[in-house]
Amino acid sequence: MTFTLEQTHIEGIEEILQDYLPEAGIHCVIMIDMAGNIIAEHESGETKHDIPALAALSAANFGAVNAMAKIVGEEEFSLLFNKGEKENIHYSRVTDEFLLICVFDNEVSLGLLRLKVAKAIGKMTEILAP
Repeated sequence: MTFTLEQTHIEGIEEILQDYLPEAGIHCVIMIDMAGNIIAEHESGETKHDIPALAALSAANFGAVNAMAKIVGEEEFSLLFNKGEKENIHYSRVTDEFLLICVFDNEVSLGLLRLKVAKAIGKMTEILAP
């Protein structure tokens, strides 16, 4: 069964990205499909990222890490986190088809971010439910 993403889905997801996640201090949030296609995005305006490149590389990275998970006997790693000197990237699977990418600085509490992302994903899965 193939899932068809409709305009109402995209509008609901964009609302969550714009209204819900920036309050956690996220500079940039992107929802992509597993091929790296951008579904929705929101940037705070504080930084400018190459969103298409970030989306494509994130999809590839998530795929590679999940292949490694299978090698070590895990079904998947549903959450990834990259820590940098100034910025960090948090990746979470929304559904089998979609991935949420959050870019944030070191001022953001990882615990708060994970809580907000989990709630946002819960709202997104409701929107995406058949």
